Amino acid sequence: MNFLITGAAGFLGSSLANQLAREGHQVRGLDDLSTGDPQALAPDVHFTRGDVSDRPKLWTLLQDVDVVYHLAARVSVPESVLYPRDYNHVNVGGTVALMEAIRDVGVRRVVLASSGAVYGNQADQPLKETLTPNPRSPYAVSKLAAEYYVRTIGGLWGIETVSLRIFNAYGPGQHLPPSHPPVVPHYLKQALRGGTLVAHGDGTQTRDFVFVDDVVSALVAAATAPNINGLVINIGSGVETSIRELIKSVLEVTGSKVEVIYNAQTSGGVLRMCADISLAREKLGYRPSIKLEEGLRLTIKRDNRFK
Repeated sequence: MNFLITGAAGFLGSSLANQLAREGHQVRGLDDLSTGDPQALAPDVHFTRGDVSDRPKLWTLLQDVDVVYHLAARVSVPESVLYPRDYNHVNVGGTVALMEAIRDVGVRRVVLASSGAVYGNQADQPLKETLTPNPRSPYAVSKLAAEYYVRTIGGLWGIETVSLRIFNAYGPGQHLPPSHPPVVPHYLKQALRGGTLVAHGDGTQTRDFVFVDDVVSALVAAATAPNINGLVINIGSGVETSIRELIKSVLEVTGSKVEVIYNAQTSGGVLRMCADISLAREKLGYRPSIKLEEGLRLTIKRDNRFK
């Protein structure tokens, strides 16, 4: 098959592109390289540097494409609080521009990488796709808006669409910006280098950490799975892990004895997050297989930054 992946040089995009190329598919990648690294892509991925809002470039790249994976996005929740306009421009405006180009060229299916962040605080756990979203950050709002645009434009023009609400994905190659880094690689780096682990709040807040290989297996399945048009589907581990438990696991796999500080003055964000993955199991044959401690070990083993 022929695939186009936006955000192809990013953490999830490069893992997906390389997997599809290994399976013998034709893979085109588009990325503006704001955070991505083209060196992470296999040589047989046809990479183009560019913006997801560049319609003429998209028209060229979309020729003969069967399925588009839309992963290009800005992804930092704290950053989105500071720069909501930027997040709306890239995550919403970029999605609309891409869907217009897909409509113009004619592509059979679009798979959107959405986020578990759209749920916000919910009394019911684990989180089912039928819950009413309660986004608590501009990032979450932008992802929810992208879901609606993809599904609505797809419905109007006969394009099959599916949105995967990916929870806290982690693994080798995850971008580590100096401010607001993702918690898993940040803790691993700190533990391995003798730095302090700082947790927001009291550390009892929970997240659903899912290893990159499991996420990629779901993305690959979403390209060809029948009867998923218009759906949103959770992709997580289905396991609820507190930040305290994550810290314990990080210290265990690294053998580190660094100091841990809980900062009660800062918010730990949403209180609880755990994905109900029964729909993914039913529709995509999704079976996450990598538990947290194994995933942490694999991250250290495969990521040269932790050597």
